[in-house]
This record gives sequence, structure tokens and C-alpha cells, in this order.
Amino acid sequence: MSNQLSEFQISLKEIHYLSPKVNQGLELIFVVEGQITVETDSHFYELNELDLLVINRNELFQIKGNPDNYVLSLTISDTFIDRFYKNYRDNRFECYSKEVHMGREKMLNNLRKWLIKLIISYYRQDESHQIEFQKYLCDILLTLIRGFKKKGSSSEKLDTNDQRLMQIIDYLERNYDQPITLEEMARKSYLSTAYLSRYFKQKMNMGFSRYLMTIRLKHSVKDLLYTNDTVSQISMNNGFPNTKSFTTLFKENYGMTPHVYREKHPVEKKDSFKEYPLEDAEQPVHSPEILGKLGVILNTLDQSYKNTQSKFEELSLDITAPGNIPISRPKHMVIAHELKELQKENIRAQILMAKREIGVDFVGISNLLKGEAISAEIETDEIIPTSSQYFKTDIALEFLKQQNLALFVRIDYQELSMDEENYLRKLEHFLKHCLQLYGGSYLSAWHFLFYEPYNTIVAADELKRVYFRLYHLIKGIVPDIHVGMFLPFSFEKEKTSEAHIWLLKEAEFVDFIGYHSNQNDVVDFKELNDDRFFLTKDYLKEKTEKIKAYLKKNGIKKPLHVISWNTLSGNTRLTNGRFFRAALVLENMLDISDEVESVGFWINTVVHESESDGQRIRIEGLELFHYFDGKRPAYFALMFAKRLNGKIVAQGPDYMMTKNERGYQLVLMNSKTVNPYYLIEETFLQMFNKDLFVKIKGMEPGEYQVRKYTFDREHGALYTNWIDLNSRYGLDMEVIDYINRSSYPQLEIFDEKIISDWSFYSYLTVNAIHFFDIRKAVL
Repeated sequence: MSNQLSEFQISLKEIHYLSPKVNQGLELIFVVEGQITVETDSHFYELNELDLLVINRNELFQIKGNPDNYVLSLTISDTFIDRFYKNYRDNRFECYSKEVHMGREKMLNNLRKWLIKLIISYYRQDESHQIEFQKYLCDILLTLIRGFKKKGSSSEKLDTNDQRLMQIIDYLERNYDQPITLEEMARKSYLSTAYLSRYFKQKMNMGFSRYLMTIRLKHSVKDLLYTNDTVSQISMNNGFPNTKSFTTLFKENYGMTPHVYREKHPVEKKDSFKEYPLEDAEQPVHSPEILGKLGVILNTLDQSYKNTQSKFEELSLDITAPGNIPISRPKHMVIAHELKELQKENIRAQILMAKREIGVDFVGISNLLKGEAISAEIETDEIIPTSSQYFKTDIALEFLKQQNLALFVRIDYQELSMDEENYLRKLEHFLKHCLQLYGGSYLSAWHFLFYEPYNTIVAADELKRVYFRLYHLIKGIVPDIHVGMFLPFSFEKEKTSEAHIWLLKEAEFVDFIGYHSNQNDVVDFKELNDDRFFLTKDYLKEKTEKIKAYLKKNGIKKPLHVISWNTLSGNTRLTNGRFFRAALVLENMLDISDEVESVGFWINTVVHESESDGQRIRIEGLELFHYFDGKRPAYFALMFAKRLNGKIVAQGPDYMMTKNERGYQLVLMNSKTVNPYYLIEETFLQMFNKDLFVKIKGMEPGEYQVRKYTFDREHGALYTNWIDLNSRYGLDMEVIDYINRSSYPQLEIFDEKIISDWSFYSYLTVNAIHFFDIRKAVL
């Protein structure tokens, strides 16, 4: 059964044999049930249930089927494709389900889905079936063009309307193993030798003899792969004048000798169909049960792949050179605001989880002496007081010491100067108490940061005086403790404020320098123009470089600590949450990993927002956890960074590949900096998706297990689940627990045999991270 329209032919049949023929148009062969073997001029294809193969135009093929097979066959005419796709004849489509690149599985399923829908629509023939035919044909072609297109050979460019040329090509394809000369072919075609030579070269863009040798080479490659014949036998069986001419042409086209090619491409040996006396033997399938089978298949196919607007890119990695670049890892600080927070079980649990999965070195606090952790002094007549004003502090510090976590204390000028003498006296007592209980070796890892913002009204001499009093007090008690200064820095002016210039001349008394980096400060979110947002793309990296250059110019080299930073995120809770930015976080971290000593994060949203005392929500820093222990994108971005191990063998702006004792790791990112308000619109969002073809050269051959983690808005984004499952009547713990459990990167596992170059596709949505753990199998 077949459609008689000029655009396509579709049929559902049982195939015993199909004799060799040169394909007209583009043919898709989909095995619904059973098994068939397809032989082309260069390959054998074993198709089992649900396997799919595309036969290109002008490709010679034949089929042998096992008993009880059902095959869905669709042929799309050249005329139909030419009408919509002008580059059709310059390309071919490599689509064989058993050899499809990793990352193309969903596109392959879409082809299966549309083939089934097309045959069902053909059976139904309802009033809209003509429109459905056009839709499914275009869906199939669009998927092939976007996902399986390759540069075509001369055979794809043949003009099938030129009957004389087609007769010549058909003769060459069937008799390539016999001696053939231009003169003989001219006589058979009733042409002069000179005219045929000019005519052939004009039509095929290559000489007659060269084209004949190309046909012979394709068939010889098949013999090389699927038979045990010697190279000399193969050259003779395929019409080459001698073994030397075959080897020379083979090496010219494949870059290696036939012997090496055979060793690198081991496949199961096959017998060519030409050993069988074949005639077409096929029959249409009319069984109603087959429709039920098609329905079951249709229901199981994944229908979620949408990439019609995505941008296609290629990434080629050559890792043949030995990798010897170590991975830089800055320390991590989690900001808990006040010591009292460390008495809470959920805060401790979050810190411990973060320490285990992403690494934590410092816990940042402020309000050291003003907060609730230190109780007021109590008068008593006891010689040795039985109560201590530090008992709450000791609970927090004991926890930190057991976990080998150091304090990073921010001391604000405003806080200290309100009652300077009293503050310094309290600080002295606190440090001596800590020194007595925990020892100098533990306290020597602590950091004290003196803080005053850029727009201060405090005079430089006053800031300098107070800093020196603080510095000498702390150093007098614990000499090895770290005391540093916050450096306000103008990104545009590339300098610090007038009130802070003094520290450039007093650098010997500054152990480290802390700074902020928040590109939200230089953007007007009400502007829809992308230019300003594009300038912020590498803001953290560029600001860090500018600060280092500024300090170097003044002869200063000190450790840098990013105490608070952000990626571009918006200025409302809505845009701040809906703008998924995991790749931006990871990319920024990797950009500055070898430039800074530590990077700071707020432990969670509750603590972060509590610092503003109920005022406008602060967005100047990144948080690791949301409410109720939900993990924010920064958490998973850091988790992927921590998992990277070994030596770096390839690195670029949006990727990094490492080699380690277990195999390889690869992280891909689709970092996009745009106005977050755009990101609320799904249609606009798709324009920034990236369909990436990755090709890696130099991996060690062998069997591998590939673990792929996908982290994007659909797989792991916490805020998306909060929005989707929210209710005006509130969320109980059952819903919250589900949100937290489901907000995790997706894991897929593939078994891959890598012989030479390894290639695959990866479809990344906006600011998505794809992390590949490529583990060599132990056999």
C-alpha cells in the first residue's frame, strides 16, 4: 500500500527481499517488528524492532528480511524537499538508530513518532489528512536538517531528471568491479569520448575515471570491514588495476592504510546479498493488530524535545597532548550573619552538607559583639563565676572547631566607632577567652575584615586611625591571625575612594583584601536594550583583574577574598528567581578560581533576608539554600566544580575537560547574559538555547560508562518547582519535601565504546550545565 501523491510514498509491509536499486528521493526505513538487513554500497545495517535508517538520494541499497517482520517505509520526493530546502542536494543525512550520536536520542524518537502519526493519518484519511501529511513531512525534514545533516558527496548532487546521466551512473554502480573505460562508456551511450568527458565533468564536478574510482573505493571499504579478504583480493575484486593504486587512493581519502583502517574499525563479518538469487519479494500488511502495536509505541515515545529555535554550534576538542594543568580551587565561605545562627540545627545541617558536597573553609559573621551570642556581663560575688557571658558563643565555636571551620569576621567602622573604647575592650576579652579555650593554632586561621563602604563620609585619617587600633589589638593577642581591609573599588573609574587611598601606602599592615562584585549595581533593569547587559557578562572576572592590576601598580600583592558577589539576576524576587543562572555561577567561579583566596556565599535565603531587618529583599549575594533546605542553583554549580578532578586537558569560555585515574570529565555550559525580564517569556527564552555537537580527539580507546548530569530549568531548578506547585492557600511539608526531592539535576547513563574520535550532541537550554563523568570500564 502506498500513497500516489508526488510528495511522498508511505507503506507498511513485510519484506523478504528487495533487489538492488538506486534510491529516488529520501527514504526512511522504520522496523516496527522483526528484523531486516539493509546493504548499501558501503555498509551493512542490522535493523531490529524500533530501529530507524535513512537512505539518501541516489544511494544504492538492497534489503533482506527475516520472517514475520513489519517495516514502515517512507519515501519523500526530491521535488517536495527541493521546494522547501534549497541546500538539499548539497547535503546528506546520517541517521541510523544504532549509531546515533549521544544526545540525539530524543530527536530520533521524534522521527519515530512522526512516522507513526503519518501512517495513522494515512489510514484514517479524515478531512484534514492532507494538512497533517504536510505537517509531519515538514517535521521529519526539519529534524533531519537540524540534527543529522552532513556535507553531501557527488552522488547526492546528481540530477535525477537527467536520464542519460542516471543510466551511466547506474551502469557504473552495477559493474564497478569490471574493467570500464571512458571510450567503452561513450560507445554504450552513443556519444563521442571527448563529449562524454566534458559532459560528465560538468555534471559531476569531477572526471569520469575519478568518479569510477570513488565508487570502487566505497565498495572496497565495505569489503575491508565485513570480509576477511586480503587487501590485494579486495583491490582486485573491486576493479582496481593493482593493490598499489587502491592503497594510494584509500590513504588519500581516509588518512591511513587499509590495514590500519581495518584494525581501528572491527565489525561483525557479513555475506553480501549478491550471493543470493534475489528478486523483489514483499507484501503489504493489513492486520489491524499492527495499529495497536503502533499505538503502544507512540505512547512510550518521549514527546518533550523542543529545539526548533535553538542555535547550532560545534565544539572540537583535541586532547592528544598530555594535560598537566592543575585545577585551581579557591576556598569557600558561607555567611551566617551572626554566631547565634550556628546554634540552630538546620543551619548546622546545611553547613555540614555544604562542607561535604561543595567544600567549606570559612563561616562569615558580622555583629560579633553586638549580637545575641555574647550575653551581657553580670555582677556576682563569686570568686570564680559559675556563669559565662560566652556560653552561647562557645557552643557555636566548638561546632566550628570540630568541623575545622575558621571564622571570617566582618567589623564595620560604624559598629566599632559608636563606642570605640568599650568595643575594643570587649573584643580583647573575647579573643583572650577564645585563645584560652581553643589555642593559637586554631585562631591563626581566623580572618578579621575592617569594613567601610565606598560612599563613606568618614575622613581618611579617621579610618586609618581606627584600623590601626584594631590591627594592633588583634595581632597583640594572636600574632598569626589575619587582619585585612575592605577595598571599595569603582569598576568604571578603576580606583578606590579617596577615603581608602591611605591603605595603598600601609599595605605592610594589611594581610588580605576583601571586595564586593555585583553587576546589578551597574545595570538599569528597566532598560530593555541588551547592550548594557552584555557589558556585564564577565563583570566578576574583569573587576577582579582590574583590582589586581590597580594593586600591582601600587606595588601591592595580597590575597583577595570575594566576600559578596552576584551574577546578573534582576531586581525583584520574580526575575531574581525565574532567571535560571547556574552556568553563569559556575563560569564565573572557574574564571577567578586561580585569582582569589576565597569566595563567599550566604548560607540561605532566611539568614540573608534577615540582615535587611524586613526591608527590601537584598540581591547583592548568592545563597546556597532557599527556605526549608531547598538547594539553590549556586549549590549545584559548586557541587559540579568540586567533582572536577584530575588535570585539565581542554578548557574554553564555556567548557572544561579533565583527565583522571578513572577516565575523563567534561563540563559544558550555555552561559547567557540578558535582561532577566526577557527570561520570563518562554518563546524568547528558546532563542538562547544551544544545540551543541561535540567532537573529542585523543581519548584512550576502550569501553566507557558515561554519566551525564543535566542541570537546567526543567531538571533541578528550585524556583520553577516553587512556582508550579505554589498555592494561595499555602504549602505544607509534604509539598515542600516533594519540591526539594525533585529539584535535583537529571542523571542519564550511557555505555559507549570509543575506538577513535568520540562525538555526541548536547542540547543546552539557557544557562544550563551538562556534566559528563566518563569512566573507563574495568573488564
